[in-house]
Formats: sequence, C-alpha cells, structure tokens
Amino acid sequence: MNSQLIDSLAATTSHRDRDELDYSVASLMLQFLDASSVTLLRLFHDDGGSWRVASCAAVSKEQGRLAPASTDASSKLPLLSDTPAHQECVDRSDMVQYAGIDGRFMTLFPVQGERVIAGILEIDATTPISSRDAAMVQGVLSIVRNHLALLDYGEVDTLTGLLNRKTFESQFAKLHDRLTRAGEGAETRHPSWLALMDIDKFKSINDSHGHLFGDEVLLLVSQIMKRTFRRTDQLFRFGGEEFVIVLDCATGKDADFAFERLRIGIESYRFPQLDRVTVSQGCTQIRLQDTPITCVERADAALYFAKNHGRNAVRNYETLIAAGDLVAKCETGGDAEFF
Repeated sequence: MNSQLIDSLAATTSHRDRDELDYSVASLMLQFLDASSVTLLRLFHDDGGSWRVASCAAVSKEQGRLAPASTDASSKLPLLSDTPAHQECVDRSDMVQYAGIDGRFMTLFPVQGERVIAGILEIDATTPISSRDAAMVQGVLSIVRNHLALLDYGEVDTLTGLLNRKTFESQFAKLHDRLTRAGEGAETRHPSWLALMDIDKFKSINDSHGHLFGDEVLLLVSQIMKRTFRRTDQLFRFGGEEFVIVLDCATGKDADFAFERLRIGIESYRFPQLDRVTVSQGCTQIRLQDTPITCVERADAALYFAKNHGRNAVRNYETLIAAGDLVAKCETGGDAEFF
C-alpha cells in the first residue's frame, strides 16, 4: 500500500492546474480511505466580509466526480458558522470528527493556506478515521501545500500576489474550453470579459518619487483590485503598470459596473504622498473564436482610446465600434484604426 500511495501522490503532484489538483487530492483520499465521499471545501470572504464555504472538488464512490459549487452568487453559499464542526475545524486548526446521519462519521481536516486556513477536507465514512489514516491525510496535505507553494512561485507575481503574465494563456485556454463544451450560444448565455488596465502617468510617479514608491503604488492598486472582484475572477499583472482582469459569467451591464467600480475605488483611495492615482481601462467581450492575442488587442485598442481621450476612464471596445469611434479590422494581429 505504501508503494501505491507514493505512486498516487506522485501523480497528484504532477498537476499544475489547480482544479485538477483539487480533484486529484480528493480522489487519492477516496482511494486509500474507507470513505463514501470526499469533498474539498474552499473558504472565502463575501462582499460583507463574512466567511463562506464552497465545494471546489468532490468525489463519490457511487457517482464519481461531482460538479463544484458555483461561487457567482456568494451570498447564496453557506456561511462557515452555519456548520459548527466546520467553524471548530478552522478555529482549532485541527482535525474534527463527529457522528453524521444514518450512523455515518464525518471527519474534517483543515487545509492550510499561505497564512490562514484556506479550506476544509471533508471525509464521509462508515467508521471513524484511525490515527494512522489521520496521520496519512495530514502528511498528504502538507506535501500538497508545499507543491502549491512551488506553483505560486512560478505563477504568481512576487510583488502584487496577482497571477503573472505567463499563466494568462493557460487560464484563457481553460475559459475557452469551458465555452466550447457549453456549446453554441455559450458566449451569449454566459458572457466573459477581459479588461486591460494601465496606471495613468506611472512613469512620472517613478521619476518623482522613485521606483520603491512606485512599487508601493502597484501593491496598493493590486489590493484594491482583489477587494473589488469576485473570487472566481482572475487578476493578472502583465508587467510594469499594466494589469489584466478576466470576468467570467457576467452580463455586459455587470461587467461595466465592476470595471467602473474599480476605477472609482482607485481614484478615491488616498495614496501616500500623492494627491490621487487614476487608471484607464479598455474592455471587450471574450469570443469563442478568440485567441489570447486577438482578445488582448481589442482591449488594448479600447485602452489606447481611453488614454488618448482624457484618461481615468473605462472604454468598451464593442461600444466604441458601435458608436463609430473605432473601426474594426480583421483580427490578424494588426493595430486598430482610430478616427
């Protein structure tokens, strides 16, 4: 069994995709424990600052792989405090075991994040977990945590904590695959959006106050971004003062509202030693036929328009085309034309 466990653990830590890693961990636990189902829960703050719980990976002996919970409407997800055992597991940062319904036993293990408990591993079994199996589970979770730290080192921008540029294409491909699997009309039923954002006159901030101060501005802007968007939205630092935001499953009205809320949030924030900092954004809807390059080019055309027409604004590529302010060209990598 030890050899099989090592082989399975090696296969689990070969994953670089976070979703597949979650399912692989849950499947490994189901394989080596006398369990009916294993669920990996994630913790996150909702808009009001309360802790919510969402299933991100679940596997069952009877049903196999189960679909994760949607986190689009976080207010509809259960609160951590709704389940006392979940709350106790997080508060104690330790295993919790209790009798469930129909004579079953539920065992909870805290999943440690970088600084705080980031999730809960929930095991549904007919018997209590033995001390030996508990030690195995905790050992596996420690190895997976170290693996995630290595992934973060390669995929996360060290200054801001946002995803870095080289992860963008793989994340874009995952979104494209989801739209493809959803079939015809998916981009209309569940539209997704990409915004390219640039800090206005950032060079003058660096020239006037120094690069260390400029780094502080980048860090503060990234923190405002994290507070503004949902857990499921993806935030990237593309390099320098340029950022990319991907909103999944949002109407055009909601996307415009979210991007505008970010602009206002940055404009109204009191940055040290600066009167204010503003940003310009160009956004576009992600299309099924898009490549990362064509999508970013449309957003860049809208961003360029925003910066050339007063800055501190959000401009939508499709709206600019409809109004005649931009001329759409065949998307072969060329630059957009402006009136």
